[in-house]
Amino acid sequence: MILGEKTRLRAIEREDIPTFVRWLNDPEVRQYLEMYLPMSRAEEEQWFEAYLKNSSSRIFAIETEDGESIGNVGLHEIDWKNRSASLGIVIAEKEYWGRGYGSDAIVALVDFAFREMNLHRIQLSVYEFNQRAKRCYEKCGFHEEGRAREAFYSDGRYHDSLLMAILRHEYLNEESLRGEAHD
Repeated sequence: MILGEKTRLRAIEREDIPTFVRWLNDPEVRQYLEMYLPMSRAEEEQWFEAYLKNSSSRIFAIETEDGESIGNVGLHEIDWKNRSASLGIVIAEKEYWGRGYGSDAIVALVDFAFREMNLHRIQLSVYEFNQRAKRCYEKCGFHEEGRAREAFYSDGRYHDSLLMAILRHEYLNEESLRGEAHD
């Protein structure tokens, strides 16, 4: 398990599939994800089987301190030569939106990725209209690096996708500054 201050991250299990299907079939949750079609249980089971064979992704269930599963966070496209990965997250239980659980899970995973996996760079993409997520990523130390213009179609129009990233030395410097502020 990977522990944050408010969350704990654990490996996803086959028993999580019904919860994932419920989450992914909620249009309000799905609006911030690349997937746009409803998901069947059979499709999610096929995805899970493929995930188990994929060494370039690590996905974790996000749980509250009392064990309630509220979303997922993961590292994808792990590139061991260049020590990089892409981060993805979803807080799917809407009553936990805007309450700091996402940023706590991100910081816990980023810390693990830099300290235990020895990664150098973690990147992500966020849709320009998802300002809550962009603020969360900035709070976690990610910096905007670029923009893919009109790369995402939703609600009858195209939206830009922003590329954000954090480097290991940036994270460790931020952490040491946070630690000095508490001394």
